[in-house]
Amino acid sequence: MSELLKDRFCRFIYALQDEICEAVSRMDGKSEFREDLWEREGGGGGRTRVIEKGKVFEKGGVNCSVVHGELPDLIKQRFKVDQGHFFAAGISLVLHPYSPMVPTVHANYRMFELYDEPGESATDSWFGGGADLTPYYLFEEDARHFHRVHKDALDTTDRRLYPEYKEACDRYFHNAHRNEARGIGGIFFDYLREENDGKTLENWFEMVQNCGNSFISAYLPIVDKRQNLSFTKDQKYWQEIRRGRYVEFNLVHDRGTLFGLKTNGRIESILMSLPPVTRWDYDFHPKPGSREENLVKVLQNPVNWV
Repeated sequence: MSELLKDRFCRFIYALQDEICEAVSRMDGKSEFREDLWEREGGGGGRTRVIEKGKVFEKGGVNCSVVHGELPDLIKQRFKVDQGHFFAAGISLVLHPYSPMVPTVHANYRMFELYDEPGESATDSWFGGGADLTPYYLFEEDARHFHRVHKDALDTTDRRLYPEYKEACDRYFHNAHRNEARGIGGIFFDYLREENDGKTLENWFEMVQNCGNSFISAYLPIVDKRQNLSFTKDQKYWQEIRRGRYVEFNLVHDRGTLFGLKTNGRIESILMSLPPVTRWDYDFHPKPGSREENLVKVLQNPVNWV
């Protein structure tokens, strides 16, 4: 019997987790990832890996989860079904660097299936995911590099995809209550089903693999280039102000965070994405003409980096 697509996807995300954790640990040179294996009440579990207080990374996590069970009522309402069961697997990572010259990064790749009853064939299946960059000080060449690597990964499947997924990323990672983006974007896609854009689920799986396997080459060269740049206390302060915006998005708008909270997910793994030190100064504004103000202007007006 051929291996099920969902089993192949699970094998892929666990192998990718190993590869990314090894590369990040090697670059940090001080801290190693702590691993927690956990089980979810209701079905499934995962492997959480967190790095803290490193030389390069102040906090970060690379998590895999494979969960299943009966759909909670809130999710039934969202999918407009009266009954059903789900399978959800994914890898999710966030890395918060110590230096404000190094951007925070996020990536997530996931597969979702719905069933009328456990053990039956899926009534619906789709892929979702993406990756985005959140700088505190903007280096345009870094933004172009991050976008170019992901465009190249998508072009292997279809050259029409990058413009669509780049625009979707700008729309999704947007703090509407602040009228600004969380960062300088990347790619974002969801609900990639059989026959969407003439593609099969196998095509979408190949695309997701290409994107996931591009993470190291998209991000770590930027870290290597910026990690030893000098910075001031004021610049570190600005990083902590901007981290507050990151927290706001994750707790107010992020669908993945809300799904985890509403499906009895593991709280420590869900909130792994939050930075260790953050500020919410009242009515804070950067100085006119400063690098900080320039960043905010870019966040308010998305740029076509490629």
